[in-house]
Parts: sequence; C-alpha cells; structure tokens
Amino acid sequence: MVLYDLSPRARIGQNVTISNFTTISDDVEIGDGTWIGPNVTIFPGARIGRNCRIFPGSVIAAVPQDLKFAGEYTTVEIGDNNTIRECCTINRGTSASGRTVIGNNNLLMAYVHVAHDCVIGDNCVFANNATLAGHILVGDYVILGGKTACLQFIHIGSHVITQGGSLVDKDIPPYVKAARYPISYAGVNTLGLQRRGFSPEAVNNIQGIYRLLFQKGLNTAEAVEAIKERFGHTDEGKTVLAFIGNANTGIMRGYTFMKRD
Repeated sequence: MVLYDLSPRARIGQNVTISNFTTISDDVEIGDGTWIGPNVTIFPGARIGRNCRIFPGSVIAAVPQDLKFAGEYTTVEIGDNNTIRECCTINRGTSASGRTVIGNNNLLMAYVHVAHDCVIGDNCVFANNATLAGHILVGDYVILGGKTACLQFIHIGSHVITQGGSLVDKDIPPYVKAARYPISYAGVNTLGLQRRGFSPEAVNNIQGIYRLLFQKGLNTAEAVEAIKERFGHTDEGKTVLAFIGNANTGIMRGYTFMKRD
C-alpha cells in the first residue's frame, strides 16, 4: 500500500527509499541510494544527490523567507552522502544567485535552518538549532555549535569551530575557534587540524598568523602586512590573506575577556 505522495514528474534514482506520509513534488531529482524518512516534504527545485538520509519532518526547497522573492525559478542543490536530521529546513535561492548549495558528506542535526542563497562546503557538522540567514558562505570542515546563529552575508572559513550559542555577526577566518559575544577569536582549532592531517609546521604557521592578526595589538591593515612578510609564502598565509581580502562584513575581533560583575 502506497502511503506517500510522489509526483510522476519527479526524477528518482535507483534504490531510493521513500517512507510513509512523505510528499515529493514536480521538478525534484533524487540520486541513487538515498533514504527519505516519513513526513518529509520536498518542493520543486530540489536536487538531492546519492546516498543521502533525510529524517522525519524536514522540508527541502520551500520558497525563501525573503520579502523580495517574486516567485522566480530557483533551486536547492544538495550533494552526496549528506545526513539531514529531524525537522531541518533548507530554502531555495532567490534571484541574487538562483540557488542554495550544500556540498558532500555533511551532517545537519535536528532543527538546522539553511536560508536562501547559502553555499556550504563539504564535511561540515551543524549541531542542533544552528541557523544560517541568507547569502552565507561556509567552507569545508566547519563545525557550528548548537544554537549558533549567523547573520546574513557572513563568510565562515574552512576548519572553523564555533561555541554553542554563538551569535555570528562578523566573518570568521579559517582554522580558528570562535566564541563569546561579540563573536571573537578563541584560539586556533589545533585538534581539528591535527585530526585532518595538518603537519606540525602548518599548525605552527597558522598559530603565528593569528598571533599577528589577533594578539599583537595591530590593526587589520598592519597585521596583513606583517602576515605577508612572515607567512605570505606559505599555503596557510595565502589562504588567510585571501579570506581577509574577500571579507564581506569585516573580520571578527581578537580575544577579549568577559567582564564579570
């Protein structure tokens, strides 16, 4: 007995499981081996890759929550091997970019929201209730702690980890831990880098770069010149300098002590 609503115009791959009470609309593509749990809603414009798992209550490719949206044709593009847990919402793009993109091998835990025109890399983990407003760029291997909330147009570099409950209103450069409010540098993500095979030399370079940027009392322009001089020839220096050069909302501040009563 069929207890789901599958449009005959959806394009479904091989060995796809569609559970009870799920709705899959026109203009949807789902890759081989993907599992769709019960009570999932997938709207037109969804492009879902292979071997994904989408858990109950999730809503994929709903129209964006943007008052400027005028019904234009846009998509959500989700890569391979992603796990999307209960009640996640991933909205279509707007005319600004035409699409919302999620890469491969990501884990979105329960109640994560990814708004219109976001682009997320590979191998990320967004913990419960992490929320991305529109037009956010997220690199690879990013971990957002539970209830992290990100302002629109933010850029988050690769290998970043945020403290749970963080409010992200400035760009976070790669390789770091970020915490507190206003969002601030909390050290290099050393453990994460080591787990991903970064050499001791690379980690030392990154630590030296962020001492200059956040701990020496230099303004950003002065720190950039110092990084170019000492680390500009390294891969890590080039990556950080490129991120700073493309910063959209300004870089988060350096380490600050919390004032206590």
